[in-house]
Order: sequence, then structure tokens, then C-alpha cells
Amino acid sequence: MDPRHDSGPSEFRADLDAALQTRKELGADYESALVDSFLSRVDARLDARVEQRVAERLAALGPGGYGPQRPDRQDRQERRRGWGGGSKLPFLSLVFAVPLTAIGASAGITGMLATWVGIVGVNFAAAFNNRQEQEREERRRLSAARGEWA
Repeated sequence: MDPRHDSGPSEFRADLDAALQTRKELGADYESALVDSFLSRVDARLDARVEQRVAERLAALGPGGYGPQRPDRQDRQERRRGWGGGSKLPFLSLVFAVPLTAIGASAGITGMLATWVGIVGVNFAAAFNNRQEQEREERRRLSAARGEWA
């Protein structure tokens, strides 16, 4: 960051005092130019502070802006749940796949294929639903982060 913009309230106050002193020396004729100059410096400092805060927030989010670089325990637990949304659906579908396949096979290869299409479809629907929930949560999180910046 530019060191000219790395200033605290005391430096800001010194600039304001200097602008007021210059106004007294030059008179009202230069007041507009002095105010414009002072406001441009204030604007540059505000821009630098906003850029610094945005950079800090983005650094906290980590690469790609999707989350912390070192996920906390809750994030790791959510990832372990996988695409089943933490449910036991993938495990249960495999357990029930054996008897359902036997039942479907009694109707021939078409019945067995229909059984597996159903099992895969249920698991796919669960995964798709979980993905949508994760995206909604991410949008809520980003919206909350934007609200903090406002």
C-alpha cells in the first residue's frame, strides 16, 4: 500500500489544519481549490483503506474466495458428509441394492436395470439437492459479508 495513504487521525488532522492555514493565507479566492485538494487526499485515503480491508477479507477467505485456507472443524465435517448431505442414503442404498436387485432380476434384465436406474436416480437427486443447499448457503454467507462491508 502507498505510504502516503497509511495515515492515522493525527495526520488527517494535520492535513486539515494545513488546509485551513493555507486558506487564511491565500484568502477566499482559493477556497474552492483548497477544498478540492483536501477532499481528493481524503478520498485517496479512504480508497486505500477500503482496498486494504477488502484484501484482508479476501485473504481470510483463501484461494478462490470460497473459504478459509485452513478449514475449521465444522467445514471439515461438512466435507466428510460428502454429496449425501450427511445422510445415510448412499450407504443405505447400497445395502438395499442387493435385495432390490434380486427382486428386480426376477423380472429379467429389464427389471434389474430399472432397479439400478432407480437407485442411481435417488442418489443423484440427493446429491443435486445437497449441492443446491450448499450454493444457497454460500450465497447467504457472501451476502452477509457484503453487508459487513457496507
